[in-house]
Amino acid sequence: MPATTITPHVLKPMAGQTGLIIPGFSWNCNNFARKQDAVIENLTNHIRKFCPIEAEKIHLLESYFEHRTYRKKEVLLSEGQRCHEKYFIVKGCVHLYYLKQNGVEQTTDFALENWWTSDFMAFQTGSMAQFSIRAVETTQVLCITANSQRELLKQVPELNAYFHLVFQKAYAASQIRFRLLYEFSKEELYRNFYEQFPQFVQRVPQYLLASFLGFTPEYLSEIRKKYLS
Repeated sequence: MPATTITPHVLKPMAGQTGLIIPGFSWNCNNFARKQDAVIENLTNHIRKFCPIEAEKIHLLESYFEHRTYRKKEVLLSEGQRCHEKYFIVKGCVHLYYLKQNGVEQTTDFALENWWTSDFMAFQTGSMAQFSIRAVETTQVLCITANSQRELLKQVPELNAYFHLVFQKAYAASQIRFRLLYEFSKEELYRNFYEQFPQFVQRVPQYLLASFLGFTPEYLSEIRKKYLS
């Protein structure tokens, strides 16, 4: 039986136009471009909260970042893998963890919308990651490599101030967290966390929250019942 040839319906160009017009193709390209613009807009809005940046320089950002979507429980970075990337969370949630000697995963951090995450020491040195990163839910990120970041900072030096302020704020938050770990009882620690981040507590699996707070899932369940009763 002879092969069937399918000829796509192609519109002829109008006067003054060149090339072929394929129905739907132009719309799909424009729709894709709008989605990409919306994704990069999350980052540009976040940058402008910390430092002013000229509009023409904003347009340079897109060429340095890769937009990715990770499914729930999909791994962004594996412990022992060489780390060349860091991630800006556009939508979703991830957790940072490492594998303890007894084989249990220890969650050390979370990252939500408008947060940056990576194994930052490994990212800086290009060494093997000491932590893994996994999507808690379907998650969209803007990813940048260490080489691309160095080139971007040459092109847009104002971003040095942005990254400095963002990570200064993140480090300050980690200092507060460590103080609370030493100062509060486990029950007080959960109560403080729940009062500050009630939506987040409902959003993440309780076994990950328990690991983050240093509890067993069973103990967290007991505290929650007592706190919510």
